[in-house]
Amino acid sequence: MSDLRDAVAEGFGACYGRSPDGIWSAPGRVNLIGEHTDYNDGFALPFAIDRRTVLALALRDDGRMRVGTSLSPDVVELDRGRLAQAEGWSAYPLGVAWALGQASVVGEAAADLAAVPGFDVYLDSEVPLGAGLSSSAAIECAMAVALNDVWRLGLDRRALVKAGQAAENTVVGAPTGFMDQTASLFGARDQAVLLDCRSFQIDQVALGFAEAGLTVLVIDTGVDHAHATGGYAARRRSCEAAAAALGVPSLREVGVADLDRARTVLDDETFRRTRHVVTENQRVLDTVRLLREAGPSAIGELLDDSHRSMRDDFEISVPELDLAVETAQSAGALGARMTGGGFGGAAIALVPHELLSLVQVAVDGAFAEHGYAQPESFVVDPSHGACRDR
Repeated sequence: MSDLRDAVAEGFGACYGRSPDGIWSAPGRVNLIGEHTDYNDGFALPFAIDRRTVLALALRDDGRMRVGTSLSPDVVELDRGRLAQAEGWSAYPLGVAWALGQASVVGEAAADLAAVPGFDVYLDSEVPLGAGLSSSAAIECAMAVALNDVWRLGLDRRALVKAGQAAENTVVGAPTGFMDQTASLFGARDQAVLLDCRSFQIDQVALGFAEAGLTVLVIDTGVDHAHATGGYAARRRSCEAAAAALGVPSLREVGVADLDRARTVLDDETFRRTRHVVTENQRVLDTVRLLREAGPSAIGELLDDSHRSMRDDFEISVPELDLAVETAQSAGALGARMTGGGFGGAAIALVPHELLSLVQVAVDGAFAEHGYAQPESFVVDPSHGACRDR
């Protein structure tokens, strides 16, 4: 991280010819369990990871708002009135600037975009893009904490979560929930964030992976995904249709005991989408209970069940993810599942320390045997949330 902060400060200077006012960062996240439950008012259990997006910012004397990154040769500039029209990668940071000015999003403390100073921003990231580790929320949350500081808005972190989600939904155009931003802003070392998406209640849950001799291995398949495209939106529409047909405001109101009735009301595809969400909510609660009562070594079967549900009922896995999960399980992982919105990205495996190399070698070999590009696998540790670094 220290090297990345230095690199971002140097990149800022090269881009704008001056020094930044400060450096901020925000982590990506791994969702331990609870996929596609957030927009259904359900439960999720993500944790922030030790891979971060770093952002340097300096205020301007005028209203110009510029963003640059090592990931693109172009500096994007928009005036205050056009922030919601940002496109491509710049929609994430500039969308947050727009959202922080909307009282309907963050409340009465919203920024007066006609009066706040402009800014120059430069960012870089060690969160893999398109891997299902929420590189987008890491950008949004780093931008949110930075502007909250320099514009002196005094917003709490729940408001910053809403700003990140609004940027993603309205400016980027991806119909995502707010689980990713919550993990990035509320993460803590060795803790997962139990998120009740209906009440916005947030509880920290001790993980204890290292103490139990376990490692969380991320297997990035290299299959890119984009939530603004059709698959994610189609699943969300299906869930909303199911709730309407069942006469409830959201699938949070449907329990496992209600699935027999749901089967008689819904067509087969919509029922399977519903069954995933309902059983996934229960798996989140069961995982929290086992972590607290028996420790992390007891949660492997729930991770396996979650992947089967996403593969068979929600149909958001891809062959590369299935292969990563199955190979990790066979090589000794206690449990494994795809993580993130699906249609590509990464899988996670809960692996005893002594079997880590064996699992990585087995996955590499399986991908080569099937003619797939070699995946990138790496260990992640539960880490702290978004903050100012300098």
